[in-house]
Amino acid sequence: MTFWTRTAGVAALLIAATGCTVESTGAGSGETTGAGGPALAAVDSLTVKGRAPKTGYDRDKFGTPWADTDSNGCDTRDDILKRDLKEVTFSDGECSVRSGRLDPDPYTDADVTFERGGRSEVDIDHLVALSDAWQKGAQKWDASKRIALANDPLNLLAVDAGRNRSKGDGDTATWLPPHKAYRCTYVAGQVAVKKKYELWVTAAEKAAMKKVLSTCPGQKLPSGGTPTRAPSRFHAG
Repeated sequence: MTFWTRTAGVAALLIAATGCTVESTGAGSGETTGAGGPALAAVDSLTVKGRAPKTGYDRDKFGTPWADTDSNGCDTRDDILKRDLKEVTFSDGECSVRSGRLDPDPYTDADVTFERGGRSEVDIDHLVALSDAWQKGAQKWDASKRIALANDPLNLLAVDAGRNRSKGDGDTATWLPPHKAYRCTYVAGQVAVKKKYELWVTAAEKAAMKKVLSTCPGQKLPSGGTPTRAPSRFHAG
């Protein structure tokens, strides 16, 4: 969450870049791939508004974590681990990922080992944090759209746990990966998710997006992922 080949042990979903040089990718986990026009141009299509209050936000409003919205029999977390890790092993069948390795982690450019159980060193990051989405449009959505956002591979990425937790609900204006060569890819991913789900950005966020993407004007807008509505069998609190 067309995806990040720098992190993919199998083919990925986003357009990857070393610095800001665009590379093509294959598909992972059965999602659609592809890329639109330049991400920099897409920033201007986003609505600019002030951040709404966080009042009423609850993770449960985005459904049960890691719901199998693509109906492939595996939960979303394991789908992303399978897509982004190398040297993957399974606890049971081909769903429950037991171990693997980020080689490298996109946020730090360091190798990170994943072992199921205990304190994991790998998290699944929502590129657009759910609480950020809540404050920029998602509070007005029905549950189906919120569940879709929370489980859309376009919005998900396996990363170093410490960096993910330091990010919190930061947007482009308040947090960027310390690995500078990944920033164009990262920001293009956030633009793609906000455009797909019609989330707005603040003026400061838009300016920060354009500042990063102006250094890589050829960076393509990633696409793909799952539909913007989850199947009707899924419900949120």
